[in-house]
Amino acid sequence: MSLHDQLKKIESHFDEINRQLASPEVLTDYERMTELAQERSSLEEVVNVYRQAENVRRQLAESRELIAESDDPEMIELAELELAELTEEDERLEGELKRLLLPKDPNDDKNVIVEIRAGAGGDEAGLFAAELLRMYMRWAETHKFKTELMSTSETGVGGLKEVVLEVRGKGAFSRLKFESGVHRVQRVPATESQGRIHTSTATVAVLAEAEDVEIEINQNDIKIDVFRSSGPGGQSVNTTDSAVRLTHLPTGIVISCQDEKSQLQNRIKAMRILKAKLYDAEMQRQMDEQGSARKSQIGSGDRSEKIRTYNFPQSRVTDHRINLTVYRLDSVMEGDLDEFIEELAAQDQAERLQQIGEVA
Repeated sequence: MSLHDQLKKIESHFDEINRQLASPEVLTDYERMTELAQERSSLEEVVNVYRQAENVRRQLAESRELIAESDDPEMIELAELELAELTEEDERLEGELKRLLLPKDPNDDKNVIVEIRAGAGGDEAGLFAAELLRMYMRWAETHKFKTELMSTSETGVGGLKEVVLEVRGKGAFSRLKFESGVHRVQRVPATESQGRIHTSTATVAVLAEAEDVEIEINQNDIKIDVFRSSGPGGQSVNTTDSAVRLTHLPTGIVISCQDEKSQLQNRIKAMRILKAKLYDAEMQRQMDEQGSARKSQIGSGDRSEKIRTYNFPQSRVTDHRINLTVYRLDSVMEGDLDEFIEELAAQDQAERLQQIGEVA
């Protein structure tokens, strides 16, 4: 089916929805009316752009006809100028229509679980992991997303071995999904007397939070251990066995939560993290099976890939996937990530549009 045929079909369906919404039967059926109104809303933008494109193409045809039939040089010149403007607008609208027809990631509107782990670099890696946590929390605060720490494991020098953060709000996953990968920091550690620049890393995994209907876990597949919470250095911070460790036997995934004083609360948090990990594993399996559905390196969330470097001496941040470098490290570490997020989303969209063109 051509792009035009596909859009014509969408327009016809849109008109049919409008007819149904005006019918007495639907007006008295609140549930059906709500369903149709939501569907209409999802189609309205693409139909409006399609109608604009069709109007531009009618004007293009008229301009070409005028040029072909007129013998007035001044009229032809004006028509040719209009033709150039209309051709540019036609190309813009066609690109917009292709963008609107791209399949939407079903996870885009979901809450997010962000898992940050210290990588190579010892204590310095742990300190960097803590700074990344603060960066994402500041970003979320700026965009009115709610955050909750689900699990933390400290290093004892103000750093973090591992931390799990939930970011709640519509569209959270669509904004943060490109943050998965290895983040590298280059700077002189506070403990370095020689002033030498060290390189350390932290890994970030961004998981869409799974709904109960999407992931069903057999309780017989889970081994549950309880223990006393411990702080930096291993000292006990609680006198009861409130910490929980879940082991998913079929996959070997282990989740520990000890931040809450209640064993039940820690168990609930651990289960939410486990569901997100199992959901992510299932999504990765499906993409691997489909092959081409792993649309691009940007969209695949390859967590072994070095994606970004934070160079403190030069106040430089570079995203290696899109070759974008900015010299405002301080603001980035304060959560000013939108330039990177927008560019990554734009490139992912461009690559998906290119794939549609290759398939066509």
